[in-house]
Amino acid sequence: MNKYDKYSNYTKTELIDELESLKKKKYGLVWDRKNSQEIIDAFVNWENVPENFTPNKFPVLKETKNKGIFINNEKPVNLLIEGDNYHSLAVLNFTHKNKIDFIYIDPPYNTGNNDFIFNDKFVDKEDPWRHSKWLTFMEKRLRLAKSLLKKSGVIFVSIDDNEAAQLKLLLDEIFEEKNFIALLPTVMNLKGNQDQFGFAGTHEYTLVYAKNLLQSKINEFDIDEEEMEDWQEDSIGFFKKGANLKATGVNAPRAKRPNLFFPIFITQNGDFYVSESDTPKNSDDLKTLPITDNKEMSWRWSKNKISKEKYNLIIERGNGNITIYKKQRPKIGDLPSKKPKTIFYKPEYSSGNGTAQLKELFGEKVFNNPKPVDLIKDFISLGSPKDGIVLDFTAGSGTTGHAVLKLNQEDGGDRRFILCTNNENNICTDVCYPRLEKIIKGYKNSKNQEIKGLAANLNYLTTGFVGAQPTDKNKRELVNNSAEMICIKEDMFELLEEDDLNFKIYSKENKFLGIVFNEETIEVFKDRADKLDGQFIIYCFSYTDVPPEKEFADMKNKHRIEPIPEIILKVYREIFKK
Repeated sequence: MNKYDKYSNYTKTELIDELESLKKKKYGLVWDRKNSQEIIDAFVNWENVPENFTPNKFPVLKETKNKGIFINNEKPVNLLIEGDNYHSLAVLNFTHKNKIDFIYIDPPYNTGNNDFIFNDKFVDKEDPWRHSKWLTFMEKRLRLAKSLLKKSGVIFVSIDDNEAAQLKLLLDEIFEEKNFIALLPTVMNLKGNQDQFGFAGTHEYTLVYAKNLLQSKINEFDIDEEEMEDWQEDSIGFFKKGANLKATGVNAPRAKRPNLFFPIFITQNGDFYVSESDTPKNSDDLKTLPITDNKEMSWRWSKNKISKEKYNLIIERGNGNITIYKKQRPKIGDLPSKKPKTIFYKPEYSSGNGTAQLKELFGEKVFNNPKPVDLIKDFISLGSPKDGIVLDFTAGSGTTGHAVLKLNQEDGGDRRFILCTNNENNICTDVCYPRLEKIIKGYKNSKNQEIKGLAANLNYLTTGFVGAQPTDKNKRELVNNSAEMICIKEDMFELLEEDDLNFKIYSKENKFLGIVFNEETIEVFKDRADKLDGQFIIYCFSYTDVPPEKEFADMKNKHRIEPIPEIILKVYREIFKK
């Protein structure tokens, strides 16, 4: 049988597809997309959705006014978006394209233990397309996320062994391998998970990528230089004075450990040694014994260990006495460094701290495996400027928002956050939002103590949908549902004027935002706008991609005009391949 016979029944289209597929093959990541396509449409759930599937609905954002928290007008407005994060990211591509400084996500790890839902079904370990489904899910979101980052922006992604290799290749493909910064083993359980086979797992990973490495910056930690003064360096590495070599405690007496009672000899040039016969090499070598308060005790080390590890002992002389100390070598995280290390560890990063922090807020366990606030604070401090915009589109319990507000309090920063999460098991309404509300307004802790709030502003939004077909009715519907999205894009939320829903005017300092839903009310809008002193940004309904410039030619205020809904549809057509 000819090896080419299998192609004899292929149609021309099938042969072209095969050739195109071969041309695209390269070193990197390849997976079965056809059997793991994710549905984009909000109201249909099928398998095997075509790659260029066009949704019949487009996402919009709707403000939930009774959940908005506005405490300090001088502070930026943070956003919590409830809904599928793919739809949220689509909207953010209109409001925040090239505006995000830092992204952190803690996506589902796809362990096969009911932690990853795809097309409304849990993906288990026996699913033959388990990895393909996860990669398809992640690819769509990561591509949208990349377009949100500034050129100087960076992304940090938590992951464990289940998808670490696949995620590295996916991120290499999306962000390009040249923009890879680090793969950080992140120690979450220093004693190790004793239930794991073979090795007690202590860590997961954090992958770090830049949008453009040449324009990005990783900040350094602030450390007290006095911390470094305790440490010295020898040929082995760093050390500081540790415990006395003389033993203490109930087992220290010579009678309990007779083999560890022997002399150590100190030479005139400061060297030291032990001998098998317990006699000195030279008559002028000084002898020291483990004696405390005239009681014979013992050394912590044997003769053999002292001989082999002389470099790990310190001899000190003073007031006619000789004292021997062990050198304390740094363990993970002991030695301070301004530049972050590639092994990420502090005791505060322990996974148990994340659970304890949530329990302190709610009085009970309300979420499994939340990240500790200190870990995310350090990520943000390294990856974001003090006035940066931080995005987490897998927000879960809201740790990233908590970390942003806490970090701002500590270093005087003015960062703002955008959190996106679905409401699976009421995670948004019952955990994420209440957590942020407590942190902002204040709360009583488990000891019934009043904890002062971190005064901030929060806008709560949910994703909704409008028709995607290019009809006049759908265009009107999109415009009528665009106000919140435009306010977010222009960062103006204080409503000054509205006229029977025909137009709205928002303000921020000496700038104004006008949204004209009905072109027939342009003159009324201009009359109101002319009474205000400041620059205007105007979004005005238009059936085309050309704004009605002539109608605003006589407007007194300096202004810029944008056509709606075209300015939104342009973004959606690119995302959804309309």
